[in-house]
Order: sequence, then structure tokens, then C-alpha cells
Amino acid sequence: MKKKSQYLAEGVSRREVWSWAMFDFANSGYTTVVITAIFNAYFVGVVAGNQDWGTFAWTASLAVSYILIILTAPALGAYADVYATKKRLLLLTAIGCVLFTALLYFAGPGDLWLAIIFIILTNFFFGSGENLIAAFLPELARSDALGKVSGWGWSLGYLGGLFSLGCSLAYVTWAQGQGQEADQFVPITMLITAVIFAIACIPTFLYLRERAVPQPQLASDRFIKEAFARLGNTLKHVHHYQDLVRFLVCLVFYQAGIQAVIALAAIYAQQAMGFNTSDTILLVLLVNITAALGAFVFGSLQDKLGHIPTIALTLIGWIIMILLAWKAESSAMFWLAANIAGLCLGASQSAARALVGLFSPSSRRAEFFGLWGLAVKLSSILGPITYGLVSWMSRGDHRLAMLITGSYFLIGLVILMRVNVQRGQEAALYDPEKKE
Repeated sequence: MKKKSQYLAEGVSRREVWSWAMFDFANSGYTTVVITAIFNAYFVGVVAGNQDWGTFAWTASLAVSYILIILTAPALGAYADVYATKKRLLLLTAIGCVLFTALLYFAGPGDLWLAIIFIILTNFFFGSGENLIAAFLPELARSDALGKVSGWGWSLGYLGGLFSLGCSLAYVTWAQGQGQEADQFVPITMLITAVIFAIACIPTFLYLRERAVPQPQLASDRFIKEAFARLGNTLKHVHHYQDLVRFLVCLVFYQAGIQAVIALAAIYAQQAMGFNTSDTILLVLLVNITAALGAFVFGSLQDKLGHIPTIALTLIGWIIMILLAWKAESSAMFWLAANIAGLCLGASQSAARALVGLFSPSSRRAEFFGLWGLAVKLSSILGPITYGLVSWMSRGDHRLAMLITGSYFLIGLVILMRVNVQRGQEAALYDPEKKE
């Protein structure tokens, strides 16, 4: 007889949780290589020719992809709930992200619009899949262990990012030894990332179960209209979920700072600190290790210390990190700041996903995680665009851009203090479709 885990929901096996977490392993390679470490700096330095507007063009491209996700995520989540199709939709997003990541291979010097179109599409599919995989969490973990199980996923995800980036670094080191330039070796890293994503997510589609039950009373041929109507019904009763709403607003602000760091880390390292490609990859490799450690440690701490204190602790860490990066003149101080960011990154993202799961009614999880995704995508527009505009208007002052964008962590911390976890859990028992 198999030993039952004290952290997993009834009927959930360890293999199934591993297969769920393997999607985090798979898609983290995309964010690490494409968004954080390699392609972003390549976009600014090579594709955009290192022009003053290059950073803004990068952040604007990401913003367009996030706007598309914002427009589709709530309806996609509602549709997944009504028809119990989270897993099928997740497969479509995985295929889309892998395909367009591979197509970034063709973006070379001067191919600005080609790069923009492909980055918009690949990031759209990545973000949509991120929402769907998160919606499985409350089905897999006990309510008092959401933080721990979420932390498992995030920590394995950062190991996935580490693996993809490590493979890319091995190839880049070899290519540079052959005398190749960035426009020769960076495109190959896009193919490496796409292949690893495709292979690593296979266990997810083999072993992860779709436990949601179709809700035929809500289904019709006009599913898009029904999905938006269902979302509208949730919004009409949104005052019953005041702590969820308050936390989502908090999330928009502090994630704006996080998303700016994720999207612009390599650009800042190269433009403000003078790092080369190899230095930047090594930096992000180490940050992924600390991020995995942060997700794992804080995932366990969250269920003991409490969701709000854990998130508050990470936001204080983010504020310290921004100040260190802003003042850093030596590479040692910047490395310290980057690894504080890693610890806080894994912890804050894992904690947020668990708290949204705690605040979500059982019959509307995909829909509510769609709202979570919407908040994250709003922040993904706000933070990077703020950074991009400040750097453009200040003629490339990346230190000023980092400092101003970092103020979002302080705003998020202030809003967080007004979130009540117990009241939010009680509100999750309310079903707007059974009451007027």
C-alpha cells in the first residue's frame, strides 16, 4: 500500500504532483533564457542596434503580449471551468510557446519587426499556459499545504531555468571559443530552449489528471458569450471577495517591480555594470539556484509563518535589493543584490500563487487564477514600460530607471497590510451563482 502524503489532496499521487511541477521546470527555461538572460540583451544590442529606444522597444513588445493575455485570460479561464478543459488548453499553449520560441532563431541584426512579432506570440502562449497550470494547484494540495506544494513547483521551475541556461551557456562558451559573434550563437540558444521545453513538459500531459467536472448547465454553442457572462457575474459579486481584490491590486504593484527585474536584468547588467554575455549568463545561473532555494524554503515557511508575513518579508528583501543595485559600483555588490533578488523571486511568486488558491471558490478556480494572471500581466506592462520610458527619457540612465521602478515594491507592501487571510478564506465559500 502506497504511503499517503500529508500535503496532497485525496487521490493525488506524488508522481502526479511531480508531473504538474515539471511544467514549471519546462516553461522556466523560456523565461530564463528568452526574457531574462539572453534574448532581451540580444534584442537591444543586436536586433535594435543598441539604439536609445531599444530598451523601450523590448518592453513595449512584452506589453503588447500581456495586453493580449489580459483580453483573453478571464474568458479562457471561465471556459476551462465550464468545459473542464484546462489540460487540453494547456497543451495548446505549450505547443504555441515552443513553436514561436524556435522561430526566434530567424531574428538577426535589423530584423526588428520579425523579432517583435515572434516575441509577442511566444510570450502570449507562455503567459496563457502559466495561468492554466496554476489552476491545478488547489486540486492537488491540501488547503493547509498550498504554500509548500506551490513552492515545490517554483523550486523545480527554477532548476528548469538553470538547466536550460546551463545548456545555453555551454553552447555559448563553445561558440565564442570558435570566434563566433552574438548573432551567430544566440539564435541557436532559442532552439535549445524550445527543445528542452517540449521534452520536459511531456510528463505533465502523461500523468496530470483533469479533475474538474464539466458544468453543462452553463455550456452552450455560444461559449465565448457564456464565458464573459460568467466573468461578469463574478465581477458583479466582487465585493464578496474584497481581500482577493485587495491582494490582486497589491500584486499588480509589487509584481511590476519583479517583472521589470525579470525582463531587464541582463540589459541592466550589460548597460549599467558592463557585463558581457558570459558574465550575464553566469549571474542568472546563480540567481536561479538562489531562487529555487527561496521557493523551497519560503514555501514551507509560508504555511507556518503565514501568507501575509511571508510576502511582506520578501517585499522588504526586494526593497533592499533595489537599493543595492542602484548604488552598486563594484560587481561584488551587484552580485549580492542579484542573489537577494533570487531568494525573493522564488518566495514571492510561490506565496502569491498559494494565497490566490486559498481565496478561490472551488467551482471557479481556473477563472480566479485567470484574474490572478490578469493582475500579473498588468504588472508586466506597468513595471517594464516604466523602466523603458525612464531609461529612454533619461538617455540611458538605467540606475535611475531601476530606482523609480523599485518604488512599486513599497506601494505593494503598504496595500498588503490591509489583506485579511481568514476573511478571504471565508469569502471563498461564497458562490455567486447560488445567491443573489
